[in-house]
Amino acid sequence: MSQIYGPVCSRRLGLSLGIDIVPYKTCTLDCVYCQLGRTTCLTTQRHEWIKRAKVVRELKNKLCILTEKVDYITISGSGEPTLNLTIGSLISEIKSMTKIPVALLTNGTLLYRSSVRKDIKIADIVIPSLDAATQKTFEVVNRPSSGLKIEKIIHGIEKFRQEFQGKIWLEIMLVRGLNDNISEITKLKNKIACINPDKVQLNTVVRPPSEDFAKPLEVSKLQEIKEILGDRCEVIPEFRYKKQNIHKTATKKAILDLIRRRPVTQTDIATLLGIHKNEVIKYLIDLRPKIKCKDYTGTKYYSLK
Repeated sequence: MSQIYGPVCSRRLGLSLGIDIVPYKTCTLDCVYCQLGRTTCLTTQRHEWIKRAKVVRELKNKLCILTEKVDYITISGSGEPTLNLTIGSLISEIKSMTKIPVALLTNGTLLYRSSVRKDIKIADIVIPSLDAATQKTFEVVNRPSSGLKIEKIIHGIEKFRQEFQGKIWLEIMLVRGLNDNISEITKLKNKIACINPDKVQLNTVVRPPSEDFAKPLEVSKLQEIKEILGDRCEVIPEFRYKKQNIHKTATKKAILDLIRRRPVTQTDIATLLGIHKNEVIKYLIDLRPKIKCKDYTGTKYYSLK
């Protein structure tokens, strides 16, 4: 499977070319809300999980044929990217071959390590997650790898803010009844003040989660929490679908590549691949042996069997 995917439309980053640098579900956390399901390799050990040379080669090939104006090259994917030991040299190589800014999506759990902070400090935007301010809530929502402590993680994000010259957008994923109570939100507010990010972005469970009990917050509740957290806080907006003139020769392989990385709707596929919804239906019928459909909050999501 290629480590490069997209360009895809992102609610936060516009048109984004994605890079996946760890194997599927290799992560430091096993979050109850994860749209990819349970973590199969729960670890804090860093390795060159995906060879840097392979990623660089694929990215060069992609950039050569890219016709769209991409807003960001985004390192994220199907696990925790800072687990890849060569992420620092990879970011350097990306910046040597293109002027497209680099964004990193990370759960922030390894930023307490100076080596990790050093590796990612040349990115343009880093978007770490922080879903809890207390160890109890951290363990309930994020189900961390053994030994990870939320205070240490928060201190690591604080240190990174002090060392990093780019922008930090802190994402908070809220799950109904687990981390949305006033006590936890107040504690989060205090921690956020110490971190001093450029933005705080509130999110909730949108796609089918790893655990059925992980339920989304209503928009009104998100707005209430936004007001508590202050002016830098925003609710991540619903995706505004705008058809892109990309991937005009979309194939079943392209659709499978999307589905492999996260559950998607028929509208997601049509928008991200720039094809008509009726054409998507034809592909989905052909792909029935390989995919499954799940109804979540009245919307059908497709994922691999």
